[in-house]
Amino acid sequence: MAHGYGRCCCCCGEAAAVGGDGGAAWGLYLRIDRQRLQCLNERREGSGALVFRAWEERGDRAQFVESDDDEELLFNIPFTGNVKLKGVIVMGEDDGTHPAEMRLFKNIPHMSFDDTAREPDQTFSLNRDLTGELEYPTKVCFLSELPVFSNVSHLSIHFPKNFGAETTKIFYIGLKGEWTEAHRHEVTICNYEASANPADHKLEQITPQTHFIS
Repeated sequence: MAHGYGRCCCCCGEAAAVGGDGGAAWGLYLRIDRQRLQCLNERREGSGALVFRAWEERGDRAQFVESDDDEELLFNIPFTGNVKLKGVIVMGEDDGTHPAEMRLFKNIPHMSFDDTAREPDQTFSLNRDLTGELEYPTKVCFLSELPVFSNVSHLSIHFPKNFGAETTKIFYIGLKGEWTEAHRHEVTICNYEASANPADHKLEQITPQTHFIS
């Protein structure tokens, strides 16, 4: 199993049961900039955005996204601030349309399928999950012992394959983590003189005095 860059300190790529906090921890869908959200290769336009919703509404089987030309799906997910991503849930059918692999990329806006040839930040082998109860924790630390998925302003999720069907179907994607507001840097405008203005640099006139030595 590929783990992307560096060495992970804890719990890489293994599914775990969702903790007792339930839906309270899965609120990052509220922090998605939905106007800029993209789902590439979706059969029905706009259906990719439907899978990001409240954890309590994950059982709504009327809302789903299905791939079009083949089994691949690629989500480009911009956030309204900075995110520390801690876990992902992927919910599908109990058949071949369920995605079998998930690859995460951070801070690469407008990814295309050609861009997915690069090394992901983390890869998961998925289990079939019909109820949205399996959590895939992200890497806890990087070489510098900082979280790999901290300061995420844009997340791309690539599903390259499924369990053998011609198309992939996803009903729910849950994102767990922390959100902070993005800091804006103020711009200081400085005005510089192109040439000196003599009026701004007045010098007191000095009357020369001549001293005679007798």
